[in-house]
Amino acid sequence: MSAENSNGFIEIQIEDTIATITFSHPASNSFPSNLLQKLTHQLNQISVNSEVNVVILQSEGTSFCAGASFDELLAITDIETGVKFFSGFANVINAMRKCSKIIIGKVQGKAVGGGVGLISACDFVFAYQDAAIKLSEIAIGIGPFVIEPAVSRKIGKIAMTEMTLQPNTWQSADWAKEKGLYADIFDSQDEVTEASMKLAKKLASYNPEALTEMKKVFWQGSENWDELLYERAAISGKLVLSDFTKNALSEFKK
Repeated sequence: MSAENSNGFIEIQIEDTIATITFSHPASNSFPSNLLQKLTHQLNQISVNSEVNVVILQSEGTSFCAGASFDELLAITDIETGVKFFSGFANVINAMRKCSKIIIGKVQGKAVGGGVGLISACDFVFAYQDAAIKLSEIAIGIGPFVIEPAVSRKIGKIAMTEMTLQPNTWQSADWAKEKGLYADIFDSQDEVTEASMKLAKKLASYNPEALTEMKKVFWQGSENWDELLYERAAISGKLVLSDFTKNALSEFKK
C-alpha cells in the first residue's frame, strides 16, 4: 500500500511479517508536513498490526534524509504554524519509540538534521560507508531541539554537542559507528541491504511478545517525551520566525 503525491511518498510492503517502510521526496528526501503525518500514521498502524513483527525503515535515492523541508520552513509566518510543523518531527519520533515493533534503520546515504533524528529513533541501524551525518540547524538560527533527546540517547550529550556546534561539518559514517549511531557500516549498498534483511528475518523468527517487551526496556526513561518534544517544537516554532532564520534559509536555498 502507498500514499503518494507531488510532495513525495511513503510506501509500505509487508512480507513474511517484515514491514518495509520506504519514504521518498525529490528534495533529497526532505520532509514536508504531509509526509511527516503519513509516516506517523503508518508507524501507528504497524504498531498494532499482528501480521508485522519487525520494521525496516529506508529511503530512495542517494541521500537518506535532508531533514525539514526548506520551502515549508520559509513559508512559516506565524508561531502556530511553526509549532505545528516542528511537532511533525515530534510525532514521528514518538511513534517510532512507542511502536511495538523493533525498527531497523537502513541508511544508504547522508542524513541532515531531522534525518539524523529518524536514524536515532531506530532501534538498530546498518549504514553505507558514505552515510555521513550533520546537524545544520544552529547555522540557520534554530537548533536541533526536537530531535536532541533521540540523538543524545543514542550517541551521548558530548557527541551531540560536537555535532550541534559544528553545523557545517560532516561527521563520517565511521564516526557515527564509533559513537553508537550505526551498529555496522558496509562498503556496498548490497551489503547494507543483505545485513538489514538478514537481521529482520532473524528477529521475525523470535517471540514477538518478547521483542515488544524488550523494546519497552530499551526506551525506558523516554516517557516524558510526549511533553518534552512538543515543548522543544515550540522553541523551534518561535525561532524560525526570526529575521536571522528567514535570511539564512533564503541563502541556503540559493
